[in-house]
Amino acid sequence: MAYHTNDPEKHMASDASPQPTSSSTPTQLEFTRLGNVRVQAVFDEPELSSDGGALLLREAAEVNGILDAMAGAIRDGRDQMHVRHTLKELLTQRTVQICHGYEDANDCDTMREDAVLKVAAGRGPNDGALASQPTMTRLENSVGMRDLIRLFYAFVDNFLDSYASAPACMVIDMDPTPNRVYGDQQLALFNAHYDEYCLMPFHVYEGITGRLIATIVRPGKTPSKEEIIALLKRIVRRVKARFPRTEIVFRADSHHTKPDVMDWLEANDVRYATGLGTNAVLRRQVQPMVDRAAAIAREEMGRFRCFHSFNYRAKSWSRSRRIVARIESTGLGTDVRFIVTDFEDVGAKFLYERFYCGRGNAELMIKEHKCFLKSSRTSCTSAIANQFRLFLHSAAYVVMHGLRDTALRGTELATATFETIRLRLLKVAARVEAGKTFVRLHLSARCPAAPMFARIAGIASAVRVT
Repeated sequence: MAYHTNDPEKHMASDASPQPTSSSTPTQLEFTRLGNVRVQAVFDEPELSSDGGALLLREAAEVNGILDAMAGAIRDGRDQMHVRHTLKELLTQRTVQICHGYEDANDCDTMREDAVLKVAAGRGPNDGALASQPTMTRLENSVGMRDLIRLFYAFVDNFLDSYASAPACMVIDMDPTPNRVYGDQQLALFNAHYDEYCLMPFHVYEGITGRLIATIVRPGKTPSKEEIIALLKRIVRRVKARFPRTEIVFRADSHHTKPDVMDWLEANDVRYATGLGTNAVLRRQVQPMVDRAAAIAREEMGRFRCFHSFNYRAKSWSRSRRIVARIESTGLGTDVRFIVTDFEDVGAKFLYERFYCGRGNAELMIKEHKCFLKSSRTSCTSAIANQFRLFLHSAAYVVMHGLRDTALRGTELATATFETIRLRLLKVAARVEAGKTFVRLHLSARCPAAPMFARIAGIASAVRVT
């Protein structure tokens, strides 16, 4: 492959000549010949975008209202006489870029002239450029603590607004996940389990629907009882105010099983099933079951799993509670896991396998948030700026999840990952045509995503009418 640049005299003679997209990108590329025919590529289409699916994200964001809620939660201290980019435009630009895989603020400089992105952010294709990296960085560092509190409740309220009517049950899945840090970032601590300095933000999802409730930046250590209760208190209070008859269930791993947390859950009528660490007393309680499982596994030369339920009270607990044990034996040995719960009349097997193990879906939600939307890029020095950045990535999650959960339901992409949706639906070439009374996107006549575009446009149109 060879690089060629256009004749300088051609540039002077015609304003329509190809222009390089950056000082380091050649305007004409030479590829392997097709027989005797030269194969070339030229970066010379300013109206052409590789992100035609941004319009679908715009429709999804308008339907679920998360960006409007965020814009309303931030107090804009700028002189409005000199504002070029509204808060909603800035939030939309950044969120749509994250959804498309441009997660760094530096990407704003590259994408700010993209015609489709302009339309998605609320600008005309021929209007001025979108915000630059310095503008976006100033926004990240201008948000204060009061803004963050309002943003937190904006996410919780947006989650509650996603229900057309009060649900019978709501499962709160909570889990911290490590975000590696580089440098002297606030709240960064060394975590021996992960063998690195990190932050460990809380991710909170609704376990039945997969909808995001909130994400909170916190130090890189095991969560304390104060942190868990403080977050649950704010979420549960909001849920009960909106849906007083909805049953709330808390589901989490053993790091969240603390005496004060269980007491608080019981005092506030929140059901729970959480992991419980093993100790000698618990092991003695299930030893007969362990021996039996090991014997059966040896006889059958395979795997044997059984369940056992009993009451147990640790010294630090205020009362006795139900414990469910899962005993699994194979040729490699026997594994025993415990959970503690206030569900007294539910079978042990169902409670462990069907309900508690369902929290594994929260790991998939975190994977989409953290890996596909790159929310681990909490690289600001300030914890407040990192929290706001995490909220931006959370907004991207809400938009992408809303697109999949509503517009793509019943389609082949209904259970696809965000990465697959991005590749199949969002990364679509589009040429933008702007007239006095219209903006039209020209897509490939052979675009595989055409039926999906038509479906989403129809749903968005129906929502606007209602």
